[in-house]
Amino acid sequence: MQVTETLSEGLKREFQVLLAANELEDRLTNELSGMKDKVQLKGFRPGKVPVAHLRKVYGRSVMADVLQNAVNEANQKIVTDNKLRLALEPRIEFPEDKAVVDKALEAKADLAFKVALEVLPSFELADLSDVSLTKYVAKPSDAEIDEALERMAGQSRPFADKGEDAVAGAGDRVTIDFVGRIDGTEFEGGKGEGIDLELGSNSFIPGFEDQLVGAKPGESRLVKVTFPEAYGAEQLAGKDAEFDVAVQKVQAPGEVKIDDAFATGLGMESLEKLREAVSKAIGSDYEAATRRKLKKELLDALDGKYAFDLPPSLVHQEFASVWAQVEQDLKNRGKSFEDEDTTEEKAQGEYRKIAERRVRLGLVLAQVGESADIKVSDEEVNQALIARVRQFPGQEQQVWDFYRKNAQALAELRAPLFEEKVVDHVLAQVKLVEEPVSKEALFADEDAEADAADEKPSADKAE
Repeated sequence: MQVTETLSEGLKREFQVLLAANELEDRLTNELSGMKDKVQLKGFRPGKVPVAHLRKVYGRSVMADVLQNAVNEANQKIVTDNKLRLALEPRIEFPEDKAVVDKALEAKADLAFKVALEVLPSFELADLSDVSLTKYVAKPSDAEIDEALERMAGQSRPFADKGEDAVAGAGDRVTIDFVGRIDGTEFEGGKGEGIDLELGSNSFIPGFEDQLVGAKPGESRLVKVTFPEAYGAEQLAGKDAEFDVAVQKVQAPGEVKIDDAFATGLGMESLEKLREAVSKAIGSDYEAATRRKLKKELLDALDGKYAFDLPPSLVHQEFASVWAQVEQDLKNRGKSFEDEDTTEEKAQGEYRKIAERRVRLGLVLAQVGESADIKVSDEEVNQALIARVRQFPGQEQQVWDFYRKNAQALAELRAPLFEEKVVDHVLAQVKLVEEPVSKEALFADEDAEADAADEKPSADKAE
């Protein structure tokens, strides 16, 4: 096997690999000889099948395996001899002339093929001693805890019948049967019986609840609504619909006193313990927001510290993923690029920069993690898998089996764990200044979708 480098341009490399006909013949003969004791053919005793006959029966399929093994060896030799760090799997290009390949499969001619690959860039880790980040911290106030308790009480409050002649008002609960139609035809999911609906909760299609205000038990009403353009079911989005609604009951809400008895009913020892639990839950949300802001600041700082060539294929792959999300989002919302005051070309340019940023930061975090010997234990992956499984009640075993049998899926669980460990490692190297802020300031300008596209390095580049 002869390997010759034919291109070294930026992060691109190409190699020509030559397999001589006599080498192909030797490899094929060795494979066929190894089959003699394993193959049973009619008319031959075990181990006595002539190699020439095996070649006649299995030669072409075995030669295909021989070539695949040779390709794998060539790839390994190229990587090892040249000490390369690959960005993606090598691309193999065989001759376009089918006759040349056919002769090689018969070991009657040499076979030359090209191995094209992209390597990861080399760069030094930046000094972060001059980086100072602000850690915004908010703590739940008594008013916020009171508000949360009020919501909990509202969800637990009892309802009592208002009577046959009573009319439904805002805050009342009606029990209804309904059948929905679009252009006179019933649609899937548009029918319900014995459904409790609190008027003013905005849990139904906009305008639905308003048209039931003033209804009495036993009354039927025709409710006309329009599904939102961004409705989850694409076949219903933006459509006009009519619902035949039969009101069975009208109930008024009762009062719930927020005291120790209320707390005990929720499984807590006392109102004080409930307040502590609520404060902790709200505090966890605030800590998560603090983490997101701090991570965004850190990634911005890192992005400003590095400038190096990026593997084109990685950028293309990342852009394809980001762009697919953009197109799907526009489709779900029934919007166009013109509606967003831009053009497709301009939007592609902006999101390509996002893809480049994600690849760059992913490579930086990967090198930081490698340099610091950061590892994710199997136990940590198992805990993440258990958490994922719990998101699918009733399908736990299927989800568990899927991840256990799918190495790529497990890697997708491991990658964010690795990334967070690396972020913690980097944060320990910079100066952090805590700044107390209000809840409003903490969550100001936060956009989870923008964060997902812009801030998050590509997970598979971070380990």
